[in-house]
Order: sequence, then C-alpha cells, then structure tokens
Amino acid sequence: MTGNIFAFFSASAKAAGDKPCLVEGNESRLRYDELDSTTARWASALVAAGAAPSDRILVQVEKSVENVLLYLASLRAGLVYVPLNTAYTAAELEYFIGDAEPAIIICDPAKREAISPIVGDAALFTLGSDGAGSLIDHVETAADSSFETVARDDDDLAAICYTSGTTGRSKGAMLSHANLISNALVLRDYWHWQADDILIHALPVYHVHGLFVALHLALLGGSTIRFHRSFDADAVLDDMAQATVLMGVPTFYVRLAAHDRLTRETTASIRLFLSGSAPLLESTFAVFAAKTGHQILERYGMTEAGMICSNPYDGDRIPGTVGFPLPSVEARVADETGVEVIRGEPGVLEIKGPSLFRGYWQNPDKTAEEMRVDGYFVTGDIATMDIDGRVAIVGRAKDLIIAGGLNIYPKEIELTIDAMAGVRESAVIGVPHPDLGEAAVAVVVRETDGLDEAAILDAIAGGLARFKQPRRILFADALPRNAMGKVQKAKLRDEHRALFSD
Repeated sequence: MTGNIFAFFSASAKAAGDKPCLVEGNESRLRYDELDSTTARWASALVAAGAAPSDRILVQVEKSVENVLLYLASLRAGLVYVPLNTAYTAAELEYFIGDAEPAIIICDPAKREAISPIVGDAALFTLGSDGAGSLIDHVETAADSSFETVARDDDDLAAICYTSGTTGRSKGAMLSHANLISNALVLRDYWHWQADDILIHALPVYHVHGLFVALHLALLGGSTIRFHRSFDADAVLDDMAQATVLMGVPTFYVRLAAHDRLTRETTASIRLFLSGSAPLLESTFAVFAAKTGHQILERYGMTEAGMICSNPYDGDRIPGTVGFPLPSVEARVADETGVEVIRGEPGVLEIKGPSLFRGYWQNPDKTAEEMRVDGYFVTGDIATMDIDGRVAIVGRAKDLIIAGGLNIYPKEIELTIDAMAGVRESAVIGVPHPDLGEAAVAVVVRETDGLDEAAILDAIAGGLARFKQPRRILFADALPRNAMGKVQKAKLRDEHRALFSD
C-alpha cells in the first residue's frame, strides 16, 4: 500500500459519480464528480502561492466546506497539513508558527490583523472573500481545473497534528499518508461501512476525529456528508431521517439524550452511532439505548495513532469499555518497564501498528522517550485488558483533562495563573461535568484575600483559548502534598468531584 491518500478518495469519487458529496442545509455544495476538478483548482492556487511538496501549511479557520477543500487540495499537492484549534489566541499561535515553520498560513479574515506580525517568512492568506489576501479569490480565478496529484511514499508526511504534554509545551505528531489510509481502511471494514451510508458530520475539522476518522471514511466510501458547521441538537435531529451514521463526542449524546425529540422513530434510519474523543458515561449509554433502542459504539484513539480500539459492530458493546484492539493494532497493558501485566490488572496501554505516527516533529528526544525498543508506543493511558482482549480505559497516567472531546493540559493553565500578582500557587484538575464529561477547575492559593474568581478569569482570558479556561476558580489555604512534596491532585479531584452535580 503506497501513494497519496488523495488517490484513494479520487478513485471512490469516480465510482460515486454524481452523488452529492457535501450537503449543507438543503444545498448540495459539492458532487463527487466535481471533486477532482474543484480540488485541482485549489491545489493549483496553493502551488501558485509558492507551496512545494513537503512544505507545511498551517491552518486556523472556522469549519466550512472551503476548509475541507483546502485540506484535500493540500494532500493532493503533497503538502503537510497542520490544523489548529480555532480557539487558540495569537499569543498561542506564535509558538506553532515558530515550531512548524510553515510556508503558508491560512486564517479567518477577522484574525488577519492579529496574526500578520507573527507570520515570519510564511505567506499569509485568509479563507474568505474579503478582498485582502483571500485564497478563495485565487481559486476562483484559477483557469486550470487539472492537476497531477503529487506522488507520495509511505513515510511522506500528510499532516502534523499538535498534541500537548503535561509540561504545557505542544508536540507535533507526524502522520504519514500510509498512517492515515491504513487506519481508514481498517475502520471501513470494522464498522461495516456501506455504499449508501450518509454521514452526519458535526465535529470540528481541526481534530483527528472530525478530520481523519469521519471525513476519510465518508470519502473512502463515496458517502454523502450532511455537513454541520457546529453541533446543534435540533439540526442533527432534523437530519437523522436522511442519514445512517452519526459520529460524535460524549457531549453530543448527553445533549441528544436530554432532548424530547430523541425517540425510536427519529433514529429509525440510523444504523450506527459512534462516540469517541472522551469517555462515554455509562448513564448516557443506558439512557440513549432506552430512548432509541440503539447502543452507542464507543471507540478509543489518539492523535499519535488514529483509532486504536473499538467495541464490535456485531457483538456486545459494553459501556465503560472501548472494545478490542483493531485488527491492525498490537496492544498490551504493561508496567513501567514495558512488561505485560496479568490480564485484568491495570497498567499503561502500549500499542504499535501501521497507523502509529512517525514521531514528534523536530523532537527526537521526546519520540524516543515515548517509544519502547521493541516498537511499542507508550500511550500514557491507564487501562485494563480482560482475558478476551477487551480494553477499558480506567485513568490517565498524565493529568490530561478532556472536556467536550478537547484536550486540556493543566500545566499550561497553572503557569498562566501562577504568573499573576497575588497568586502563590495553583493546581488545575478535571472533575465530572454533566455536559462536557469533565471540566477544568483551578484550586488557587492566594498571597492576599483581595484576589477573587472574577479577577483571575479576567486576567487569563486573553492568553488562553476559551476551552482551556477553568469553569471555576476555588481557593484553598494550601495544596495537599505527599511526603515527596508532590501535589496530590487525586485528593483534590475527590474533594471537588460533586462540584457540578445537580
């Protein structure tokens, strides 16, 4: 298996003919028989802008059909696509630009002024018809609707997706064309993807779940995509009568389960509800099943490897577990030395397989730190594996918080709060939240009593993306520590576990 992943999508598009590819609202935005010529114009515009194969293209734009076309054109032109969360501030963006060293940066028109001073040598374009450096204007004037897809080898990079560590410093996971297509082909078979499937796509496209899992499977299957720029329960319910698959994060299902329109009748045409990016509460699984008759299929993955485990399509989907390692994945639950533990005992989940990333961008030391000598990658997630191979994620070796499917790394928030006048120290923890799954909460030790919750939230608002900002600021006289002086975050989590309960 070699080549540019776009070639697989192109072959599927030819087989699909004039079937709608992207449908937004009641409007067909792209047919499959238009995919080749449309992405050719986009790819030509990127090349005309100075991009060459293996150059990085850094993209921070709101979800749109044009965003999808930009991604596909980047693949086709042999570029390395670098998607960024749209909530990142300009201050945060500066690090990514310096690290990725992109040839081209694409932003929303409203952010152009703030980003312009930090682009360095990169060419800056917007993704809007704003008349000021809009890439869309270049696409619309491109006369050539033919473009020879750039050949790629297995190890050639298709994307760099940034994932942070507990130090707060982001790492770029390098994903090759072979990584991406291998995972998509396995999922197509494992989830019984069908030629007439219609996907409801309401996920972000700066994240592995929406960009790679959802989009790739639909394109590989020549499936119509019901395209939503964001999740709205009413709009998704409206689409269910003309769809067969919904991919979502647990927050989607919490909100749908609470909706009075969610019934067996409204979900009758859906054959598969998929959930990932964060743990699905067993209560959500049960309520959803009772109201619809459908068992949500929960799976597990990560930026560095795509999808790793999945509950079965046929067979028991057990809440609280993420199913079995996918056919292409070798997985073990091991101790700190990499030795497999007794089945049923907790340990760190370690994996390897064809979808495993090529390492961290410009960070060989970190890559080596996370890899075993026998090729297994240390995920950092605490898991159990039963005698049949079924995996349950029971915790995280790191202090990662997952809120609404988005990763939040406490150290970055702590550093921001600790830099404030009047703060002695802080600890950021994740506690259960009925809508988000988890919410970030900061426990702060003050130098003086004059500092309040509102003042801290106001002070950090400009430097941290909204999704990273704590939902609550709590105050304590001191942080609990063990004999070695380490903050006991588990004790804080237990103390504040019921903070958001009804």
